Amino acid sequence: MRYAFAYGADAVYAGLPRYSLRVRNNAFDGATLASAITDAHAEGKRFYLAANILSHGAKLKSFIADLNPILAMAPDALIMADPGLIMLVRERWPDQAIHLSVQANTTNAAAVRFWAAQGVSRVILSRELSLDEVAEIRDACPEVELEVFVHGALCIAYSGRCLLSGYFNHRDANQGACTNACRWDYRVASAASSEPLAAMSDLSRGVAGDREGAPRHPAADEVYLLEERERPGSYLPIFEDEQGTYILNSRDLRAVEHVARLVAMGIDSLKIEGRTKSHYYVARTAQVYRAAIDDALAGRAFRSDLLTDLEGLANRGYTEGFYRRHAPSALQNYDDGASRNQRQIFVGEVTGSHDGWADVKVKNRFAVGDELELLTPSGNHRFRLERMRRGDDTELQLAPGDGWEVRIPAPVSSSLGGYALLTRLLSETPTP
Repeated sequence: MRYAFAYGADAVYAGLPRYSLRVRNNAFDGATLASAITDAHAEGKRFYLAANILSHGAKLKSFIADLNPILAMAPDALIMADPGLIMLVRERWPDQAIHLSVQANTTNAAAVRFWAAQGVSRVILSRELSLDEVAEIRDACPEVELEVFVHGALCIAYSGRCLLSGYFNHRDANQGACTNACRWDYRVASAASSEPLAAMSDLSRGVAGDREGAPRHPAADEVYLLEERERPGSYLPIFEDEQGTYILNSRDLRAVEHVARLVAMGIDSLKIEGRTKSHYYVARTAQVYRAAIDDALAGRAFRSDLLTDLEGLANRGYTEGFYRRHAPSALQNYDDGASRNQRQIFVGEVTGSHDGWADVKVKNRFAVGDELELLTPSGNHRFRLERMRRGDDTELQLAPGDGWEVRIPAPVSSSLGGYALLTRLLSETPTP
């Protein structure tokens, strides 16, 4: 949260334990929530609280009692999806601001007006909309706040309505317990033999050939199975038509090049999905999208280096999602078909500086001679590392990894610390 604010975010959203899609890895208990909300408000920022499960009856019974002390902390809005839970909040706390979660799958202006009539002040639109459809809804509903996702993980199901986790582990994605089964390691096998297939390329060509009048590949009509690496012998049948097979992992959403149009059409909030991500990820994405928004408001042209900056984050390949069908040729070299090596790697936190040296808490390996980039809330600086020391002034050539603390020449004269981060540039990263 603090890194997000330092690098330009106006608000954060966090999951309410038990009632959100962020049940796992959620450190926001009552005391932490109270501190976070207080700190956010002290900085003039907003804190939204997700209570966006689609509730079963067991959770319905405890919902109001559990929410009562949380709402006393004055979060700026609840993010909700279940119409029954929304009704209970409106009855018990009629003045509480409610934002409709993307889980509600709002895809048209009539649905936006419906939810506004129920007292919802902001609608987070479905990820399955094009830019033209978003603009149409904006024009039809000028009085309702609209929010859209611009970056982060995408679900292979329609805005989170996935059955894989429940099928494999009996952990329901809509109850906040998704195990991300779409990201596991699978192999494809023939139902006849259960032996792994060397490649699906011949099968794909055979199906395409059939559409064009060529002989159909004999393997095209067989049944195929998926087997997950950690569950040998447990087979899941899959089916393929002329378009392909779609039950596995999606690329990550990256829509920074569309920020200018979203700003121009009057979208109220751009949302970054950052569940279980690092503080480096939070800092970099907040900084990049803040820059894109500021450029759009100032009328400046989009800078392609913002795309490159986001390539430095761990990703499974990027996609624009449904915003437009075809990317222009100028952006094609940024669209990879699968995850690949990063352009940068996060290597350290700057904990302070004095006498021309910066103190670094090492997170990943780096060495003298490496090209580094210093990220700070006020701007970034690239430089080549010429020297490195331990705390006792012993000269070093290598910082091996997590747990080390080293000192490097400060690349800027001003005092460092306060959310400064260090990355190592990999060989393919272009230096301006």
